[in-house]
Amino acid sequence: MEKNRNYFIAIGLSVVIVLAWQFLYMGPRMEAQQRAEEARLAQQAQQQTITSESPGATSPTTGLPGATQAQATATREESLAKSPRVAIDTPALSGSINLTGARFDDLKLREYHETVDDSSPLITLFSPADTKDGYYSEIGFVSTEAGTVPNDKTQWTVASGDKLTVQTPVTLTWTNDKGVVFTRKISVDEHYMLTIDDKIDNPTTDAVNIGSYGRVTRYNKPATPSVWVIHEGFLGVAGADGSLSENTYSNIEKENVTHPKATGGWLGITDKYWASALVPPQGVPYESRFSHFTDGQPRYQADFKTDSVTIQPNGSTELKNLVFAGAKEVPLIAQYETQFSIPLFDRMIDWGWFWFFTKPMFQLMDFFFRHVGNFGVAILLTTIVVKAIFFPLASKQYASMANMKRVQPRMEELKAKHGDDRMALQKGMMELYKEEKINPIAGCWPVLLQIPVFFALYKVIYVTIEMRHAPFFGWIQDLSAPDPTSLFNLFGLLPYDVPHALMIGVWPLIMGVTMFVQMRMNPTPPDPTQAMIFTWMPVVFTFMLASFPAGLVIYWAWNNTLSVTQQAIIMKRHGAKIELFGNLASIFKKKPAEEKPAEDKK
Repeated sequence: MEKNRNYFIAIGLSVVIVLAWQFLYMGPRMEAQQRAEEARLAQQAQQQTITSESPGATSPTTGLPGATQAQATATREESLAKSPRVAIDTPALSGSINLTGARFDDLKLREYHETVDDSSPLITLFSPADTKDGYYSEIGFVSTEAGTVPNDKTQWTVASGDKLTVQTPVTLTWTNDKGVVFTRKISVDEHYMLTIDDKIDNPTTDAVNIGSYGRVTRYNKPATPSVWVIHEGFLGVAGADGSLSENTYSNIEKENVTHPKATGGWLGITDKYWASALVPPQGVPYESRFSHFTDGQPRYQADFKTDSVTIQPNGSTELKNLVFAGAKEVPLIAQYETQFSIPLFDRMIDWGWFWFFTKPMFQLMDFFFRHVGNFGVAILLTTIVVKAIFFPLASKQYASMANMKRVQPRMEELKAKHGDDRMALQKGMMELYKEEKINPIAGCWPVLLQIPVFFALYKVIYVTIEMRHAPFFGWIQDLSAPDPTSLFNLFGLLPYDVPHALMIGVWPLIMGVTMFVQMRMNPTPPDPTQAMIFTWMPVVFTFMLASFPAGLVIYWAWNNTLSVTQQAIIMKRHGAKIELFGNLASIFKKKPAEEKPAEDKK
């Protein structure tokens, strides 16, 4: 019993140390590093000469037109008024296409707001290149023999469609100085996938070789500092059989990453809930890279360039690119992966190392949500299912604890008999375990196996957009955010704001109480240090988890409650005494004074 108790204490301390390291050291350190880096980049940008690129200028490494961007100074309204545009109007998207470069640089997500208040502004994903929040995507061409080809400076003409909707695509045309005709059809589904179908007609008497490029460019990192539990930055899959490649902003600032030539795959930039991704023509080899540029406007860029295709005289060719720009909704991302045969597209959502737990857990939770309409209730129901799955292991755990309690008197006799002879005591205990058919480590396995489940649930609640702004009941209007109440202003009754460190809400307190009750189901350790840890661990966890998403705290509190009930039933079935009420009563009992040594009495 003592070994099991020590093991549980070690597990608890390990979790406390990891959490404390992350939130008290690594979190502030990462935030400070990000602020310092942003200041460095801003200073570097101010010292650079503001340059504008001519239409034919190219990036020195891949030949992508438009790699240099002048320092952004315009407001969003000023920028949108500078060039002709075609409106985008769908149930999920609003914005416009910039006819200069046929660039997607004005996009808002109609189904998502900045806060839980539906009157708050919509989420802005793309912004024009000459604004401080520049974030955009474009598809263009490169060629050394076909004359000028469409790039970021090309002024396209609308051939048909005055507005891009789900039912009405837009067709753009442009003819170059040699007579080569480029026709672009842009269509969009009811969600976030844009399809760019390009047709190139060569009416000349010479064959021409033309390649295409695509890029996603953004100036700023996410406003909220990233945490270790989720990837934000560059990601993609180079090749139909490739593996997922992930790179953080800080890594790319140090060194650009170029991927080997591949056929099939995708690449882009992801935030916690939003992403933009390019899907090149799946039958044409291409090179791709993740880059950070400091010439002119500092910017991050994911781009690709395909091999050239030959267009014979009086011939034509067609290319198809996809641009995803929107929310990382789990069922939708999975649908796109299947619909367009995009390899590992579902990995755009950061399921983590335990993805084989995380994805099924989300699917189970989503199943309950579709039936009950509340993700908080879905979390409670999912917890019951998880407890039911682990019930056989939990039964063995608590049965082992009950058996250990039952033989506790005989263990005390062995300790008294062998005294300080540890070898003899160990041998006697092993014989006792064998005689009573007790496995002293049986209680450890459920704890170990449930750790991945806990982190999987944490990932689901933290990273899936379905949890964003999902309400529970009462004051919990966002399961992905911490409990907004605080004990230190009497949960809002007192008219003052509480410092972040003292935001100890109702649900963290409930979690702490249930954890305290669960720990009191077992005897208090005789060792004073262990007893102190035993007593204060629920308090520490209450403060630590107060900043966690409310959904996770609700899960933990509910899981503790089910564990207490489960333990009481199983141990009662095995005839073991439930220590809860005795342990609670002992807290308030006055401890007897220790007997002084005889020499001190004289």
